[in-house]
Amino acid sequence: MSDVVRVVYQKYDGTAHRDYPARRLAEDDLGVWLGVTAGTPSVYHGRASVERIPFILLVPHSAHWTGMFNPPPRTSEVYCDITTRARWEGDTVHLIDLDLDVVRRRATGLVELRDEDEFAEHRERFGYPEELVREAHLAADWLLGALGDGTEPFASAYRKWLALVT
Repeated sequence: MSDVVRVVYQKYDGTAHRDYPARRLAEDDLGVWLGVTAGTPSVYHGRASVERIPFILLVPHSAHWTGMFNPPPRTSEVYCDITTRARWEGDTVHLIDLDLDVVRRRATGLVELRDEDEFAEHRERFGYPEELVREAHLAADWLLGALGDGTEPFASAYRKWLALVT
């Protein structure tokens, strides 16, 4: 098992979404914790990029989301992508981004569901199966509560890992 994990997000139709290397920090009952430092080369929406702000990514063992935990100055303290369950191939984790996002804002603590319009459009265009739609909505509903009420890992569990990349 390598210290470096390749994180590959695609859209449901197979197009590239995000792709970057991350350092494996730990694995616990919550999932696999990955760290990305500032300056990490990445691909975002199919274009070469460089991460300007470090972050931690939690890939749960069996859930339809990933959690990105951010330091200031990023305005989102926590940014969760609704995804398919993670599929691991060696040191690469594959995820399909299902458009919906649940975000907690740093300044206000406001928790919001984003990109419902994009989800509805892609659901129709790509033919998301009904079971996947149901799982995506269940994940989003759970995250809306969990990010607001202090459920771990969204209260403080992530802070020790974030400290390793900032």
